[in-house]
Amino acid sequence: MTTPTVAEIVTFRLKEGSDPQAFAKAAEGMTPFLRSTGAMISRTLSADDDGLWTEFITWTSMEDALAAAKAMFARPEAGPVMEMIDQSDLSLRHAKISLYLPPEDHAPH
Repeated sequence: MTTPTVAEIVTFRLKEGSDPQAFAKAAEGMTPFLRSTGAMISRTLSADDDGLWTEFITWTSMEDALAAAKAMFARPEAGPVMEMIDQSDLSLRHAKISLYLPPEDHAPH
């Protein structure tokens, strides 16, 4: 596995009345595109008790992260996702990764 070099951190809130489960399912629909880039290493999507969502994607390079972010908006499967996000409360940033700990095997020994 390639060691990631860039983190993409997106925080946002859903529009009033949006169903969180429907949003998570729509967000999952972006996975085939993200995997097709060949540069995504991992992806998590979480929401806290106050309704703040965070998507965290690790990428192999800054160039790949920026290209995928730009291309994502042209994807038809992005439509349902973007329709549920409150655009006035969206933050997207990229940061170089200084420490990466790959997942450990959590299977019983």
